[in-house]
Amino acid sequence: MSARDLVLGRLRAALGPEPAGPAEVPREYRPAGRPADVDLLARRLTDYRATVHRCAAGEVARVVDDILGGRRVVVPPGLPRRWLPATVEAVTDDRLGTELLAAVDGVVTAAALAIAETGTIVLDGAPDQGRRIITLLPDVHVCVLRADQVVAGLPDAVGRLDPRRPLTWISGPSATSDIELDRVEGVHGPRNLHVVILPPTHDPAPEPAADAAVDPAPDAAPGPVA
Repeated sequence: MSARDLVLGRLRAALGPEPAGPAEVPREYRPAGRPADVDLLARRLTDYRATVHRCAAGEVARVVDDILGGRRVVVPPGLPRRWLPATVEAVTDDRLGTELLAAVDGVVTAAALAIAETGTIVLDGAPDQGRRIITLLPDVHVCVLRADQVVAGLPDAVGRLDPRRPLTWISGPSATSDIELDRVEGVHGPRNLHVVILPPTHDPAPEPAADAAVDPAPDAAPGPVA
């Protein structure tokens, strides 16, 4: 018996028999113990160089028009049509290829929730949020969020989210820095993040997005699913 086999044998003996299945993960997360503070979320987002817009539910299209009017945007299939002004050319993501996604000017999505304490927006791949790749390649991301989707702290968010879904955590626009601490934006995602915060009223059931203005090429390779 080699020394390697001897060591591994002792480790197996110390660990005991292998479990019959995966261990149960405890999910009784301790909540933050305080109400969610939407004003704190807005301050955190501003600190991270995101732009915060607060408006009524019926004014989303106007805000999107101010940000992306006259430009071409990609939208997830389940985004409500009423959020899109007539001035934008909306391309519905139907497994669009990376070249087409990189060529659009922006993306408009909803969100799963937001964390006030950390200023973080979380997307979970729902129909009104879409694939992760559509929020990485365009230069501008407009994210629409209801105030009742804001939670106080990270434990509150983890307890509400489904860990089996593809979660994307966003804290401000994409930014990085080199060894001299020179800040560079847009390397790993959009350079501009706009967060539209609506009052705490529930929207109706999601509507289908506006018809795609540009059809993907038949042989366009789909982007990766995160």
